[in-house]
Amino acid sequence: MTERAEIAGARRWVVKVGSALLTDDGRGLDVDVIKTLVKQLAQLRNSGCEVVLVSSGAVAAGMVRLGWAARPQLIHELQAAAAVGQSALVQCYEAAFKQYDVATAQILLVHDDVVARDRYLNARRTLQTLLQLGVVPIVNENDTVITEEIRFGDNDTLAALVANLIDADVLVLLTDQEGFCAEDPRCNPAAELIESCDVEDDRLDDMAGEGGILGRGGMVTKLRAARLAARSGTETVIASGRVEGSLNSVVAGANVGTWLRTGIRPNHARKQWLAGVEQPSGRIDLNENAVRVLVESESSLLPLDVCGVQGDFARGDMVSCHDSEGREVARGLVNYSAVEALLILGLSSSDIESALGYQGDEELIRRDNLVLL
Repeated sequence: MTERAEIAGARRWVVKVGSALLTDDGRGLDVDVIKTLVKQLAQLRNSGCEVVLVSSGAVAAGMVRLGWAARPQLIHELQAAAAVGQSALVQCYEAAFKQYDVATAQILLVHDDVVARDRYLNARRTLQTLLQLGVVPIVNENDTVITEEIRFGDNDTLAALVANLIDADVLVLLTDQEGFCAEDPRCNPAAELIESCDVEDDRLDDMAGEGGILGRGGMVTKLRAARLAARSGTETVIASGRVEGSLNSVVAGANVGTWLRTGIRPNHARKQWLAGVEQPSGRIDLNENAVRVLVESESSLLPLDVCGVQGDFARGDMVSCHDSEGREVARGLVNYSAVEALLILGLSSSDIESALGYQGDEELIRRDNLVLL
């Protein structure tokens, strides 16, 4: 087994690629780079792994199409460049993946989509469904309409939030550098590459540098992203996207780039997060059958198994689940508000539509959003 056997054994991946790589440092979409990247992503996907691609490049590609030599400062011009470039970027990816008979889906997110709990549930369910269908989601920030994301956002952070969202095993940040170096390699070509380090090591902060002209990233944002991804137990590898087959090497567990270690398994990290959320917004009382099924079968919580609802919670809030003796046995993110939960209390999933007037989720709390205590 290699030192990075943990990386090689990963099944769920988020891969982020930056503007400098995709646009040949601003000279337009580099089709050859995209084809090379897609070939490796398709191989990873066809090996049985699940893959989400977080891709920068829309603004940079739009600048080239519009004949702009410098990145504009005005928000509406940035939005225009993003709108023009995004369509070109997606078309290029779609054509490249089609050669491998891999379907893709364009997902445009803002940070609230992966932070606000109600939208979090929607985004998580959509991405998980796409992965189950064998589709490769291509994620980018919705720069065309969200001004704050153009001003302050970066796709390193977005990639980390997506890794949190889907409980990814590994986040790969492909850059135009060899990896995370002790000094800025653009100033010192002989700078030492940090091959492996604990993601929380304080020494990394002094080594991080700022990003280039086209990208809003850099090692500062990559380090921040790695630490954010670590909250859900995701390991991060920073590697060069300019080296042929670099992603394949990372997937194989080769000692390339920089591995920022967390050492926490995603499932365990997610349970820690769910169990440690602030005071629950409400309470759900379970019948005896529900408690038994949750413990023995590790199933989702259905409206049929609920005998009481307390509190004024909204969809996506954390609620506590109690047995007939009042003991808290679980907690999770609820799919319905308190008002809706009362309307479907004790009903089978097939009766939800008639009770609410629309067909919502079958589960009151999905198993992957619930932790036993």
